[in-house]
Amino acid sequence: MKLLKTGLKLLILFTFSSFSLLFGLYLYCYFKKPISLKNNYNYLIYDNKDMPVSLNSENNYITLDDINVNLINAIINVEDKNFYKHHGFDYFRIIKTFYNNLVNHKITGGASTISQQLVKNKYLNFEKTYRRKIKEAFLTINLETHYSKGEILTSYLNTINFGGGNYGIENASLYYFDKHSKDLTLEEALILSGIPKNPTKYNPLNNFDNAVERADIIAKLMVKNNYLTEEQYNNLNFEQIEFTNKEEKISKSAINYYLDAVYNELRDINTIPSSMLEDDIKIYTTLDIESQNIMEESIKNNMSNNDMQVASILVNPNNGEVLALIGGKNYYESQYNRVLSAKRQVGSTMKPLLYYCALNNGMVGSSTFLSEYTNFTFANNKTYSPKNFNDKYANKEITMAAALSYSDNVYAVKTHLFLGENTLIDYAKKIGIKSKLDPNPSLALGTNDINMFEFATAYTTLASGGFKHKLHFIRRIEDKNGNVLYEPKEYLELVNNPNNVFILNELLTSTYNINFKDYNNPTVLGLASKLTNKYAIKTGTTDTDLWLVGYNKNALMLVWNGYDSNQLINTADYQLSRNIWLDTIENYEKDFEDNWYDTPKNVVAVPKNAITGSDDFNKTNYYNFYYVNGTQ
Repeated sequence: MKLLKTGLKLLILFTFSSFSLLFGLYLYCYFKKPISLKNNYNYLIYDNKDMPVSLNSENNYITLDDINVNLINAIINVEDKNFYKHHGFDYFRIIKTFYNNLVNHKITGGASTISQQLVKNKYLNFEKTYRRKIKEAFLTINLETHYSKGEILTSYLNTINFGGGNYGIENASLYYFDKHSKDLTLEEALILSGIPKNPTKYNPLNNFDNAVERADIIAKLMVKNNYLTEEQYNNLNFEQIEFTNKEEKISKSAINYYLDAVYNELRDINTIPSSMLEDDIKIYTTLDIESQNIMEESIKNNMSNNDMQVASILVNPNNGEVLALIGGKNYYESQYNRVLSAKRQVGSTMKPLLYYCALNNGMVGSSTFLSEYTNFTFANNKTYSPKNFNDKYANKEITMAAALSYSDNVYAVKTHLFLGENTLIDYAKKIGIKSKLDPNPSLALGTNDINMFEFATAYTTLASGGFKHKLHFIRRIEDKNGNVLYEPKEYLELVNNPNNVFILNELLTSTYNINFKDYNNPTVLGLASKLTNKYAIKTGTTDTDLWLVGYNKNALMLVWNGYDSNQLINTADYQLSRNIWLDTIENYEKDFEDNWYDTPKNVVAVPKNAITGSDDFNKTNYYNFYYVNGTQ
């Protein structure tokens, strides 16, 4: 009995404390300045030649009176049926969701209200931290204490993501059906109301069956909650829906990956007062629209009959401007931006970073190791036996240049162990790789997962001649009167020795140099006849990932192909990354006369045997090795 009384007292104390805390929070937010709900503004997007690219989709701001009532009811029923009853948080739904997740031992659903979703979409970035959740709670209460339900719902419907780069119901209605939202049919309203749950999965242009299935679920909910009659439900006919310019919209959708990256960067800029962003603004981006179009077209041509995924980024290494970006094969199938968000094994594209470390620690381009099948034995009798592609080994001493040309794994592991496993890790962090790297022998072969965007940052330090830049998408932001609101600060840090960078970049031309044809072929020898410019090139191949990184002083481009599911790659697909890279970078480079690096004054060239590094060479097997003067 005592235990029961104690428990009851604790429950009463907990309930009283909770209500007191909530009351205090609401009171605090009531006296705080209200956050703005204003959405009636244009974002004019320009490319790097100041030509207009896209109008931000939040410009068609409309009131509830101009929105189809069926769509309003559908959204409320499926997203937040107690919207008009709660004060920002649906506590009973939270408890129910928590219980269901606990019973099912997995996340079976969320409990975010429309107010919470509005805060997430409009005011916060997408990081998953406790600090962000706390901020979300305060902003949600701020909304509820200062605005009516109608005002909150209006802002929500003008902000929510309807897929295809469309934010706001009016934009979505015009985009999909070429009609105003108030003129939508019941079927069209149901289709649109289902998209925000998952703008990729339920996008009707690409996943019509999924969209109809979702719309049917919403219609049943509306019948259950007396918003639709049984007769209306039975008369639904989704097959009669017609979409405007469907094929054209799908074919031109890839640029949305770039625009999403622009909006993400805009969201992270904290030097512009939010009030200024609520007016018409002009965003001048780093986008090279011609290169973006070429990249899209090349992906389309090379991957039309392939269900692999792709990610690609083109960067100006002299200032960190991102010229073109594609985060996936089809924006309608997947809005997941693999350049910005995915982490993949980089394979042998890790080796140039390793060999820079080697050059910086006393090795030279003609330094040799014995390339043969090797079984490395470590403490506790642990062993590691790296294999070369197709089990081809020189069975003789080969140079670093040859090791790069053939992408020799044994040479790479020997170099890695010779330098010490932490040498490469420390260097990778220095040049911009934030992903966790493990100090093990296979690190030299790119077995760790790395994000492409940070990997591009790292490679920029080689393509720039040694300087680290902050990669960015926005050059300038102006208000409607032309006043500059934001320009990125120039970030320039010399992180590499320019002499060794030049030497490494020269070594990376061995990957398509026919003079290295010996017991093996250079990895991209097939590109040699197609190149009109000189590049440093390195491929990376794992069982699940294909990479190509190539650059010179004017451009750096990375391409990845693979499956999100880590499905094994067929050898027939090995040319995909190469073709996409070649088409895009060669087009961008066509107007540059000077594309290669000047030889540093302290660096000299010495012809030697490309494979062995000896002075015994002829015109078919020599290579100009570069040395810091005195090390030759």
